[in-house]
Amino acid sequence: MPTALITGAGGGIGSAIAEALAPTHTLLLAGRPSARLDAVAARLGAPTWPLDLADQESIEAAAEPLAELDVLVHNAGIALPGRFSESTPEQWRACFEVNVTGAVALTLALLPALRASRGHVVFINSGAGINASPGLAAYSASKFAQRAFADSLRADEPSLLVTSVHPGRVDTEMQEDLIAYEGFDYDPAKYLKAETVARVVANVIATPADAHVHEVVVRPRWRG
Repeated sequence: MPTALITGAGGGIGSAIAEALAPTHTLLLAGRPSARLDAVAARLGAPTWPLDLADQESIEAAAEPLAELDVLVHNAGIALPGRFSESTPEQWRACFEVNVTGAVALTLALLPALRASRGHVVFINSGAGINASPGLAAYSASKFAQRAFADSLRADEPSLLVTSVHPGRVDTEMQEDLIAYEGFDYDPAKYLKAETVARVVANVIATPADAHVHEVVVRPRWRG
């Protein structure tokens, strides 16, 4: 089976993507060591892949054993709620370090393996990577940058498939934190399910070989 490495595989969207790809791919579940990541690995019978996107040595160690890689899913990310006037340079650096620089470093480290398989790189971006969201200044900017990185990778590496997936709000712990910051009651029915996003990702990866999906935008259907 083809091999897929998923970053942030212990989180809500990451674990759902792992579940969706498990029937068709050999999984490498990448992320910082945690009980949640271990639980996903035990459930799916897949190995964990220690990875800290803020640590170059960790990135190099994760990439070194892989001679070929069919799918790389950039799912790991952080969001630090705050309007621009409330933000600090340190928060901006933190968002860019994981959401952009870490993804760049990992892709560079894995580029020989991806080229060898003419692989597929999937970025779990955000609606905030298309339209900036109030209260998410640093996150929105990092997701715009991630989208530009994906576009540049697609242009510079024609042997690879590169797709940006832009979900609207998804029912995750990150979303709960954002809604708490905004001062609203949390209603999970208003948001996309992580499993829905994962199904979209699996469908993109299964696209027939004569097509190249550049971007997918998916929004919650809920109407109040």
